[in-house]
Amino acid sequence: MLDVINSSVIDVITFEGHSFYLKRDDLLHPEFSGNKARKFHYFLKNNFPNITKIVSYGSAQSNAMYSLSVLAKMRGWEFEYYVDHIATYLLDNPHGNYAKAIKNGMLIKEEEFSVEKLGSNVLFIEEGGRQKEAEYGIRVLAKEIIDWQKENNIKELNIFLPSGTGTTALFLQKALFDMNYSQYTHVYTNPCVGDGTYLKKQFFELEYDEKYHPIIVTLDKKHHFAKLYRENYKIWLKLQQQTGVVFDLLYDPLGWRTLLGNPEIMDKPILYIHQGGVLGNESMLPRYERKYKKEELENENIL
Repeated sequence: MLDVINSSVIDVITFEGHSFYLKRDDLLHPEFSGNKARKFHYFLKNNFPNITKIVSYGSAQSNAMYSLSVLAKMRGWEFEYYVDHIATYLLDNPHGNYAKAIKNGMLIKEEEFSVEKLGSNVLFIEEGGRQKEAEYGIRVLAKEIIDWQKENNIKELNIFLPSGTGTTALFLQKALFDMNYSQYTHVYTNPCVGDGTYLKKQFFELEYDEKYHPIIVTLDKKHHFAKLYRENYKIWLKLQQQTGVVFDLLYDPLGWRTLLGNPEIMDKPILYIHQGGVLGNESMLPRYERKYKKEELENENIL
């Protein structure tokens, strides 16, 4: 069976005068990486003798969509993906996750679909990989972190990662609890889609017992998913300038802003998980560059 999920490295970075540990899940594999590789690890490692096709749904620039196209290609399966809408510009100028997934053989359909009509040969994946099977690969991630803590004699640790569905953060905290490591190691996360109440609801859909839930932290100001914020662009540029690491433009800027905006989390060593998704920058970065001129940011001593 295929296996491309190896342990990712942990670097030490300095940002805004603070030292952080950075787990480079973005470097797991050239194509199959980040939190989606963790979520879909179960489908890579196990046998599915009757499966010939993957079916999923979401946005036309989804990171999960691209990762599923890679998974399908690795397994020799068809991949069918449903969206509500594909922008005319994207159809005329394919780029980012959309273009790469199409290249991998994805068949994309701009229509509704019914799970009940899917055949027994179909593996259905929830949007963003929000399902129980994701726990398999995220437990591997938890074990890597615990082993690293032991090797480096780090007893207390706060782990931080931004959330979409919250699946990774939830199962990571649950795994640490099950492995008797939750007393001194805690998972913190911030909602990037919706607010804290919405994220908590996502947790409950996968795990009813709140003892397994990570700690949700937020900023005071409301944030709209995928909207272009000057503060997000600025901190993304700062991160690249100060650390040399390219982060995702959709989730990581709000994640880092939230982390720095809740300094009590930094009372213990911080491990920030880089969850990949940088391919999506191909579509996000031009939008930011059009809206916020680089010269303006230079005048603000950002670059």
